Amino acid sequence: MDAPLIGFDNLSSIATLRYKGTPPYTKTILTNIPPLNATPITKTFTDSLRSLNSKTYPTKVSLTIDHSLLFAITVGLNPCDTCITDNKLVSAINNITFLMPTISLLQAHYYNIKGVFTDDFPSKPPMVFDYTGTDQPANLHTDNGTKVYRLNFNSSVQIVLQGTAMIAPENHPFHLHGFNFFVVGQGLGNFDPEKDHLSFNLVDPVERNTLSVPNNGWIAIRFRADNPGNKKITFFLSSF
Repeated sequence: MDAPLIGFDNLSSIATLRYKGTPPYTKTILTNIPPLNATPITKTFTDSLRSLNSKTYPTKVSLTIDHSLLFAITVGLNPCDTCITDNKLVSAINNITFLMPTISLLQAHYYNIKGVFTDDFPSKPPMVFDYTGTDQPANLHTDNGTKVYRLNFNSSVQIVLQGTAMIAPENHPFHLHGFNFFVVGQGLGNFDPEKDHLSFNLVDPVERNTLSVPNNGWIAIRFRADNPGNKKITFFLSSF
């Protein structure tokens, strides 16, 4: 919990995980659960995770990149005739709020049906600003569209997911459909393309399919686009 202005029900619970081949019973020693807003403790733990990177399980993280993308995650506004404030909160990536198509994207792609989506999703934010600072854009309205970004088959992809301070800054869970990816770096504040990539872990990064973008921070992932078809990135705004 790193968004202090947004409350939630604390339903903390405890479970026991036992691996195959371990003794059927091991004495459990309970400890104090860290505070709900213990972000430094969480970051220390996640930063310590590593992949095996052995001969049996080699870490195949791409060292060269074909597509380098920067996705800024924002909460914006859309006009709403039935809302008291004439606006409603919407989520957006690179200022694009997704519009649900009339048919599935895969169906439109497979049968070459025109007019369902466009392939002009921006590879970086259309406007550069201090993403995590207090000086935010005056215009909070987003553009709506059903847009995709095309990747060449078997190309190597790097995506930097940049959290922002627009309206409701918080930790955003992300899931990438159809792929696993390597988390090669993360940090607080704005991603610096000149410096931050120097600290990327390209030796034994963790392989995942879901992650959390730090509140007012960034996280970088790499994967190889070797699974053809229409895939999507899903992210969740816990304030909605």
